[in-house]
Amino acid sequence: MNQNQTRLDLYDNRWYKPGGNPLSRLIWYFVNHLVLNSALFPVSSFKVLLLRMFGAKVGEGVVIKPTVNIKYPWNLTIGNYVWIGEEVWIDNLGKVTIGDHACISQGALLLCGNHNYRKPTFDLMVGNITLEDGAWVGAKSIVGPGVTLKSHAVLSAGSVAGSDLEPWSVYRGNPAQLIRKRTSDEHQ
Repeated sequence: MNQNQTRLDLYDNRWYKPGGNPLSRLIWYFVNHLVLNSALFPVSSFKVLLLRMFGAKVGEGVVIKPTVNIKYPWNLTIGNYVWIGEEVWIDNLGKVTIGDHACISQGALLLCGNHNYRKPTFDLMVGNITLEDGAWVGAKSIVGPGVTLKSHAVLSAGSVAGSDLEPWSVYRGNPAQLIRKRTSDEHQ
């Protein structure tokens, strides 16, 4: 057997502590599935209340569309007037911080975890994600662990951000590449 061959039977992530106690994680699993990740509860204010009850820090004027999936609310901070679109998945094994007036469009993924394919034990790797004020994650885009979208950065639809995006810039592709700076008249 090759020494670097993946051995999932040796996988061990006991070091990872997701926060919350086992009972709160179990209750959140059902609340998330039945309310946030459901098309039957379109009311944002109720979702915000539930997130706060489970330890999320959520500002005012937050809009959360139906069928949103949030792994651990206690690892989530959302600023004021944030929009979170349908089918967004915030897989926040690490901390996710979303600044004021940020937008996460339909089907976007914020993924704080990954695995180290270079190790046979396929070790879990976790990094925090930050979306600064005015950042926009386009529909069906992916933001990876450890990434910051700086102030008013745009990640175009269907793109993948594996590294930081500079402020007032537009990125597109996989991996996301700078395509242009936002113009000064866009700042108004």
